[in-house]
Amino acid sequence: MLTNTRDETLGSLLAGAAEEVGSRTFLVEEGHAISFSEMKRRADAVSSALLGRGYIPGERVAIAGTNQSAWVEALLGVTQVGMVLVTLNVRYRREELTYMLEHSGASAVITPSSHQGFDLAGLYRDLRQELHSLRDVFFLDEVPGEASFAELRAGGNADSADAMAAVTAEAPAIILFTSGTTGRPKGATITHRSIIASGRAQAEHFGMLPDDRMCGHMPFNHVGGVTCTLVASLVARSSVALLENFTPRGAIELIAHGGLTLFSGVPTMFVLMLADPSFPDLDTSAIRLLVAGGANVEPSLLAKMRNAFPSARICNLYGLSETSGACIISPLDDSDEEVASTLGKAIGNFELRAVGPSGHPVEAGSDGELMVKGDCVVQGYWEDPAATAEAINAQGWLSTGDIVSLSPDGHVTLRGRRKEMFIQGGYNVYPVEVENVLTSHPRVAMAAGIGVPDPVLGEVGRYYIVPQGDIAPSPDELNAYCMERLADYKVPREYVFAKALPLTPVGKIQKAVLSEAVSGEIFRPRR
Repeated sequence: MLTNTRDETLGSLLAGAAEEVGSRTFLVEEGHAISFSEMKRRADAVSSALLGRGYIPGERVAIAGTNQSAWVEALLGVTQVGMVLVTLNVRYRREELTYMLEHSGASAVITPSSHQGFDLAGLYRDLRQELHSLRDVFFLDEVPGEASFAELRAGGNADSADAMAAVTAEAPAIILFTSGTTGRPKGATITHRSIIASGRAQAEHFGMLPDDRMCGHMPFNHVGGVTCTLVASLVARSSVALLENFTPRGAIELIAHGGLTLFSGVPTMFVLMLADPSFPDLDTSAIRLLVAGGANVEPSLLAKMRNAFPSARICNLYGLSETSGACIISPLDDSDEEVASTLGKAIGNFELRAVGPSGHPVEAGSDGELMVKGDCVVQGYWEDPAATAEAINAQGWLSTGDIVSLSPDGHVTLRGRRKEMFIQGGYNVYPVEVENVLTSHPRVAMAAGIGVPDPVLGEVGRYYIVPQGDIAPSPDELNAYCMERLADYKVPREYVFAKALPLTPVGKIQKAVLSEAVSGEIFRPRR
């Protein structure tokens, strides 16, 4: 049994792992193993170098990079001496970076000089002139005349012991900007206590052991990467095989040859992997656990996953930036029917409730907004007390914005996002329910629905469809399929067929930009 302590910090967690299992592998990067002791040495070098340059506890250091060992060194080296890591996506550009760096007050950025042909070095030269707080940019590769991350890796002469000892569990560790699927991002302030609470609850729930190995492909600037992968593995003293960016072929290669025992991803990733031509020949017998994050696996995808990974248990995992990682996971003894219809139950000692518009709990089986309470809940939103007060009440309950129902035994059924719900002819419609039906159609690979204005019904459902294969089903065919499975007011009124849908970096559909990003003819079925 893993020891539980509310006073741990990321620094003490790393020090404990290095002392207890120092020679064991923590990360595997391009076939090269990095032990817990080696990671501790590298993190200490980064800490000493930053302190030697005049950085102090509480200062913010940002990082934008792919999933590589340098990212982990920065995470641990920055946070173990009380500085705060601001996690950015390497695909962000001027507007996003300016907003997030300015809002967080970051003093430094760790970044590659370019990404996908974009000149990040040139952009940061401009930003240093524009942002008064930004004084250093450390490039992950060598740029003539510029500072490099190699200089931090080389360490410094500053003694970091006092700074490490002063860090408390309540101190901010990470500022993680929300993914922005429904609006402008806010900086969730994740503490040492909250991130370890989530990572530990997940590791205990899954029974993670030192012999386990996860695929490190979920972006580290997201809780799916930093908490559900890195911190959970650090708690369990298990290892992570790094994959810089998710690709179906790269993930398949690691399953085939990387010694993985656990694999997690959002449903979109499983859809893409299972459709890859190389997948049918894959030996998946070593995988003991498959984890789908974000929403419950719809039945047709679950059946495909079960067939492709016959030795694995399949679980859903639900968490938010605001819960620092996972807070709900399927019990390991859940049936396929329960996995396909519910998110699971609360993990650790976290508490859940569903509340109505008045803020009072609703009866079991009734729809209400999901509230979460426990050590996993973040401190709030950085420099935004109004948004913090709106999200977290005085008793510590976090409003998730998700509409759920809770069964008497604690299972959570997701109805949809409160902000995604639309009202068609006086009836509430949650697109996720309709999307699950649409994606169960054999010729639909992906579906995403939004409400659009209608002069008669107020709003109607428009659903964006990515076909499975070359021949798309007709709108009338899809409507007949839905009519057999859904109440008539939930049946889509409009369809748009597309080759792809806009995704966030972790593979979730960006509904906030869906109608602008996907152009095409609107098809209205016969009614």
